[in-house]
Amino acid sequence: MAGFYFKTRKMASKIYTKTGDAGKTSLIGGTKVSKSHLRIETYGTTDELNSYIGLVSDLVTDDHSKVILKEIQDRLFTIGSSLACDPHKEPLMKIPDLKEADVELLEREMDKMNESLPAMKFFILPGGHPAVSTTHVARCVCRRAERLCVNMQEHELFVDPLVIKYINRLSDYLFVLSRYIGLLLKVEEVAWRPRI
Repeated sequence: MAGFYFKTRKMASKIYTKTGDAGKTSLIGGTKVSKSHLRIETYGTTDELNSYIGLVSDLVTDDHSKVILKEIQDRLFTIGSSLACDPHKEPLMKIPDLKEADVELLEREMDKMNESLPAMKFFILPGGHPAVSTTHVARCVCRRAERLCVNMQEHELFVDPLVIKYINRLSDYLFVLSRYIGLLLKVEEVAWRPRI
């Protein structure tokens, strides 16, 4: 998520600002930090996740899943906005809120998909179709975003606990979605058989 578009209420006419050429960027609120700052790494990973969700949406054929994925992308922008804020400064613009209902939506969607899925009896190797594999990649990026949020918390950098809860649930959703996509595409799940 490029931080520059949060700096003003109006979009800049140029994509480049040159303000980051020295390795610094601004949080919402104006505080300058290094581009290697944990907060920047965290919302950058959230942006990476959002891009993968877009790719998953491009690959799935199920219209309902596409609608939910667009909703998730919107929530990830909300999360990115939250993570990009300096918690010690009031932003000039209103930042959208994440809600408990957003977590509940993911839970309901998982429950619905699980009704169609066979019980899991083994670990599953990612793969079988680009849509399935890409959903697993998104799940892995989601787990990394979650670890970074927890790392922020452990370093006493404010992160809304609901953000961590949502990202945790989202990774579960993406796992279930990968199985559901495979079911719709009639892709056989490949069991991991450890060597003995």
